[in-house]
Amino acid sequence: MSAEATSPGAPIRRRGRPRIDLRRLGRVALLGPVPRDRLPDAIGHVAEAHRAHHPDADLSILHRAYVLAESSHRGQMRKSGEPYITHPLAVTLILAQLGAETTTLTASLLHDTVEDTDVTLDQVRDQFGKEVCYLVDGVTKLEKVDYGAAAEPETFRKMLVATGDDVRVMSIKLADRLHNMRTLGVMRPEKQARIAKVTRDVLIPLAERLGVQALKTELEDLVFAILHPEEYERTRALIAAASARSDGSGAAPQDPLAAIAENVTTVLREAGIPAEVLIRPRHFVSVHRVGVKRGELRGTDFGRLLVLVGEDADCYAVLGELHTCFTPVISEFKDFIAAPKFNLYQSLHTAVVGEDGAVAEVLVRTHRMHKVAEAGVIALGNPYAADGGAGPQAAEPADGERADPTRPGWLSRLLAWQQSAPDPDTFWTTLRADLAQDREITVFRTDGGTLGLPAGASCVDAAYAQYGNEAHNCIGARVNGRLATLGTVLSDGDTVQLLLAEDAASGPSPDWLDHARTPAARIAITGWLDAHPEDTRSPHGGRPAETGPEQPSQGHSRPGPQPPEPSGAGPAATAVVARPDATVRLAGCCTPVPPDAVTGFVVRGGAVTVHRLECPAVARMRSVGRAPVGVSWEDATDCRFTLVAESFGRPRLLADLTEAIATADAAIISATVEPPSEQRVRHTYTLQLPDAAGLPALMRAMRDVPGVYDVSRAQHPVATV
Repeated sequence: MSAEATSPGAPIRRRGRPRIDLRRLGRVALLGPVPRDRLPDAIGHVAEAHRAHHPDADLSILHRAYVLAESSHRGQMRKSGEPYITHPLAVTLILAQLGAETTTLTASLLHDTVEDTDVTLDQVRDQFGKEVCYLVDGVTKLEKVDYGAAAEPETFRKMLVATGDDVRVMSIKLADRLHNMRTLGVMRPEKQARIAKVTRDVLIPLAERLGVQALKTELEDLVFAILHPEEYERTRALIAAASARSDGSGAAPQDPLAAIAENVTTVLREAGIPAEVLIRPRHFVSVHRVGVKRGELRGTDFGRLLVLVGEDADCYAVLGELHTCFTPVISEFKDFIAAPKFNLYQSLHTAVVGEDGAVAEVLVRTHRMHKVAEAGVIALGNPYAADGGAGPQAAEPADGERADPTRPGWLSRLLAWQQSAPDPDTFWTTLRADLAQDREITVFRTDGGTLGLPAGASCVDAAYAQYGNEAHNCIGARVNGRLATLGTVLSDGDTVQLLLAEDAASGPSPDWLDHARTPAARIAITGWLDAHPEDTRSPHGGRPAETGPEQPSQGHSRPGPQPPEPSGAGPAATAVVARPDATVRLAGCCTPVPPDAVTGFVVRGGAVTVHRLECPAVARMRSVGRAPVGVSWEDATDCRFTLVAESFGRPRLLADLTEAIATADAAIISATVEPPSEQRVRHTYTLQLPDAAGLPALMRAMRDVPGVYDVSRAQHPVATV
């Protein structure tokens, strides 16, 4: 069955309003010239739907937009054989029924004129203003002649960037795709599948995130019919059989959902709560998902009860009556009024058991909530009217998130990371992966701000969300006041504090990619690793900073990642290599200091990395034929190194160790205490001494601390926080 022939469930309509079949609008015949003082009959349905939401709307601009669209598209035909003007008319009617304001409808009538006719953006701007011009430009596709295979991803990038400034751009695009999907049956099967996959991977998640459920659910059903025709047919047969058991209105006595709805209506009437109780049929994909989840569909699984009330307080009053007069299924209760979803959705969800044991899911919301649940951002009307219509700019609060709900956190993050993905393939792949994250969490910063992140995000994601590329310097985190690894997965409501090294030249470990879930983090980490391949070559594949900092030499070397230095710390030890003007780095894997016997190896970029002779990396370098470079120590005093103390756990152990270190005149650069394992504790310290000759005495002092049974120089990467 083609997409054009499918019949997904229609959204709830207001009582008393005549039904307008959006699918049949595409077949409306143009009735020829009309007097200039009235709207053409072809857009009469649009005017009627628009006036239902905006009684005082000025329709003259719609008249002018229709005249321009009809004249410019005249002679063009769709592949279905219909006049092309029927497409912008259908798109405009979809938006009008959802409550879009006049500017959006004007742009939707004109959305294909610049792309497919001789009309220019300058003409649109001159006749209809900057806002309409911006919307039309936002949905205009890029030419394949100019962009080739990159035309589709770059078109979506252009639309998303435009949506960042005016969300109405994506509203028009979603309605445009919906009508195209309805009429996709005239296309070749392979083209239907390609368009359906893009709709599934990109447009449906965007509709969900913008809260436009009325468009999202029908798009899901149309995609379902094309990509999974057998499952679609089985689901359609199940829905048809369930409908046959009723009288066509869902009110037959044998319908268990109708019986519960009647009881709910009676309970609320007796409680004096004015409410409207409706049976809301599930759409095809929803029925299919319930069937997969439960194995066998119950009579009440083909729909849900929708209770509409006037005020927020009435929602909770209804909930109280339901849970008092019926047996509630507590595990099904969710409060999206107190904690709205990230896409503006608000509602109370619960489930109750009827007299015959049938379980019905119930949604409770106000009429306003229902309008937003169906139309999402479209229900906001013109969200930029407060700016006087001069332009779609909203004020930015201090934490960088847009204050208005049309610029949610996920959109701000998407706009940020797309700037770092210049390659179209990278952008396209990353966009699909990003949109697949369908849940969000909110974590709190210690400065009082918040971060919106996808579910499953880690401290790595939080670091890049808060600091951008400065997160390369991150050396750890505190989650809810406790030290945590950067790979710690965050939960909704966590408080996170990111710990950064003061050295701006730090860099991430390849292991960070295993924990990064957000595109911004993955792109930033991958970019840094690609630009600094030599910094990822430690023997165990870890981050140099996590074993001990690489130390600069001769004042011009590029230092590796370093934890914060205490005030008053002096310069690090200096190594001299037998290569004039070469940049020198002290390896983080073995932290050489005078008077260690050392050698060096040239890495990419011409830098020389210095290792202790006993470092495992030296044997590895020699085994692959790398020629060593002679290294000697320049007269210097201060030196930095990493020590690992193994001990048995006991009270005050950390205090005694740090006291021993302080007594030896060593400065603690960073420290890690790993969780106890079998009563053994591992401490890792990056320290700085004013004289390398004091190292043996320091190690002896640490070994003398009761409970410490070994102190050694670090020989491999060790995580620090």
